[in-house]
Amino acid sequence: MSIMSYNGGTVIAMAGKECVCVGSDLRIGEQMTTIATNQKKIYKVADKIYLGLGGFHSDTQTVLNTVQFRKSLYELRENRKIKPKVVATMVSNLLYQHRFGPYFTEPLVAGLDPITNEPYICGMDTIGCIAAPRDFVAVGTGQEYLLGVCEGFWRENMGPDELFEATSQALLSGLERD
Repeated sequence: MSIMSYNGGTVIAMAGKECVCVGSDLRIGEQMTTIATNQKKIYKVADKIYLGLGGFHSDTQTVLNTVQFRKSLYELRENRKIKPKVVATMVSNLLYQHRFGPYFTEPLVAGLDPITNEPYICGMDTIGCIAAPRDFVAVGTGQEYLLGVCEGFWRENMGPDELFEATSQALLSGLERD
């Protein structure tokens, strides 16, 4: 059994036309044991940037606090708004620095570029290897199920309403199998 399944959790992001949609389950537990059903896994990092963290809960909180600190430091030093690709690189560097004693979390970054409104989504493994597809990404214990389900729901150039519906339907269908 993987340590990733101790607290579990699945996070999904889909990209549309100048929009992104992020969703997750709220369950925390191990396999068939549920501890709570109100566990937040998606966090707002910047104005249009969200960080999804599935995995071991204490590690997700450590990663979140470090990313928020580094993001504030970046904006103070650079005197500009942070972009989603920069947040992804920041998280990737953090995870890679701890590769020999990794954080047991799989992050997902989703957001819009503050200038061009171009959507950006990416997922990472526990050592920070970035996978940035143009359509959708899923991380966590239900990743295998969600990727298959997303294939059926995602279409190119979806608007916000269509994207929300596709993401929610994919999440509901995929989590029934997890």
